[in-house]
Amino acid sequence: MTDASFRSGVLSADSTFNPLCDAMVPMRDGVRLATDVYFPAGYRAGTDAPLPAILERTPYGKSDISRSEIHHGQPPANRADVARHFAARGYAVVLQDCRGRYNSEGTFTKYVAEGPDGFDTIEWITQQPWSNGKVGTMGLSYAAHTQLAAACLNPPGLTCMVLDSGGFANGYRCGIRQGGAFELKQATWAFNRAKNSAAAAENPLVAAALDASDLRQWFARMPWRPGHSPLATVPEYESYLFEQWTRDVFDDYWKQPGIYAEGYYDTMTRVPTVLMSSWYDAYVRSTLDNFAALSGTPGAPAYLIMGPWLHGDRNLSYSGDVEFGPDAVIEGQIAKDWLAFRADWFDRWLKPHEVSHESADAVARIFVMGGGSGVRNPQGRMEHGGRWVSSSQWPLPGTRFTPFYLSANGSLSASDDALHSEPAATSYAFDPSNPVPTIGGALTSGAPVFEGGAFDQREDPRFFGTRYAGMPLSARSDVLVFQTEVLEEDVAVVGPIIVKLWISSDAPDTDFTAKLIDVYPPNADYPHGYAMNLTDGIFRCRFHESWTEPRMLEKGRVYAIEIEPFATANLFRRGHRIRLDVSSSNFPHFDVNPNSGEAPALARTPRVAVNHVHFGAGQASHVVLPLVPAASLETMPPNSGG
Repeated sequence: MTDASFRSGVLSADSTFNPLCDAMVPMRDGVRLATDVYFPAGYRAGTDAPLPAILERTPYGKSDISRSEIHHGQPPANRADVARHFAARGYAVVLQDCRGRYNSEGTFTKYVAEGPDGFDTIEWITQQPWSNGKVGTMGLSYAAHTQLAAACLNPPGLTCMVLDSGGFANGYRCGIRQGGAFELKQATWAFNRAKNSAAAAENPLVAAALDASDLRQWFARMPWRPGHSPLATVPEYESYLFEQWTRDVFDDYWKQPGIYAEGYYDTMTRVPTVLMSSWYDAYVRSTLDNFAALSGTPGAPAYLIMGPWLHGDRNLSYSGDVEFGPDAVIEGQIAKDWLAFRADWFDRWLKPHEVSHESADAVARIFVMGGGSGVRNPQGRMEHGGRWVSSSQWPLPGTRFTPFYLSANGSLSASDDALHSEPAATSYAFDPSNPVPTIGGALTSGAPVFEGGAFDQREDPRFFGTRYAGMPLSARSDVLVFQTEVLEEDVAVVGPIIVKLWISSDAPDTDFTAKLIDVYPPNADYPHGYAMNLTDGIFRCRFHESWTEPRMLEKGRVYAIEIEPFATANLFRRGHRIRLDVSSSNFPHFDVNPNSGEAPALARTPRVAVNHVHFGAGQASHVVLPLVPAASLETMPPNSGG
């Protein structure tokens, strides 16, 4: 197909393709999964030469609209038409509904069936008369999770993958839980998917109960109780949600192939893999950890793409209220479009006799945010700007991991004077009934309660939990603000970040959060300046010794903890400030610690905690920033190869 196949906003649906629809493919336990297979026009299975296959496994409906399949500004295409597009290039394209979703049999239990089901499906493909035994996989988000889950088990025929914004390296550390806390996007996702579950389709009362539930009101009444939650009418969804929520210790549950590729890296057969994500995606850490683990295998290269977008929004030049410029999109920068990128990738590895195998030096294509004017554009977004750079490695060559020390006076400095200063501390009261509201960040699937992206860090009626619209979060008494002096030169922060705090509390358990912010100076559009969030993280203190054996805090004892915000890539311009906010909540991004020692998922007796952050000799709290010479970014090619 050509660009002319985009008619009325979707790819052309050519009836001559005659797909095989709803083939019920048996899994090892007898459950059958609904599967469609698309062939090139006129293809005769069993007569014509066998074909390489492309597989996508999804819980979102194998023939439904895919919100991320947007090309050249047209409305989203459905998966069936995307399948026809690749079939026209000489592939058998296989689309499958995940277990318990749409036309597939079985019970849906999020993530944990995808390893065996993916293995069995790929094995089935390789045994078909139309298959030449080579299978490439593709898909966004959950359809990326399904790919890596199957890859952990080394299915026969798996030849290459395109992991778009997903694929769990370790779901306990990113994507389900983070720093010991639970990511509440799992609750919004479960509620929204329950609305098109089999139970809702079969029982009008279940559908009516879900439609009548106001999820924002339910979030205001957290924690929920099993059997008394907005998911009570759909027990299979409620059950898996509470299992993830209540399992706060890193045990064998978290070591299953669908959510724990880390446990399979050593035995996983390496195949060429594209790993794509974005700085405001929920899977930054997973993507970068997978890239590090899968890199360096001759003949099976891994390529990294990191944009500035929200989850899957690769053709939007903005995130939240911030504009990154026309070059921020993937079209015309990384490839002609996302269809063309994948077609070239699959041609390279599934049809090696037809294309060159020359590999490029650049394995990492990174969008470094920043450098814009800081004014408001006609669409009402702040112009932050940015540019693509290509590199032979990640983190970038020449990265210097530099500690910036926090001080009781609110300063943030790379000077090591803090290592020799007198010990000091700053205290604040953390009230679980009044958590710090989430204003953007690396989030997805939060509708209708919260949304991710880059925003000025001040309260706004758009954000759940706002009480004082227009007030900056820095005005809250439970937010500690540490910032540099006005920068005298550009500073590029590109790479992973660690925040090491010395803390104490009068509570048996509590949380600490950290958020990295680019502070713009005032201008006519933003007379108070603009505090743009870059990345954030959280740490639940009961895990100060290990993730496997939680221990309560001793009142007044000082502990060293580490918060791991997601990596970022940002150019702090001369005249800006680097800021780090420390607090104890970020809701509804994460569940709220009751400070009582109870499990947050089921707590009934929350209490106020008085928390302390310590500074000075022997307890020099600091953030380690990955600094890259700003001038070196100008010499890196914007894109090359791959």
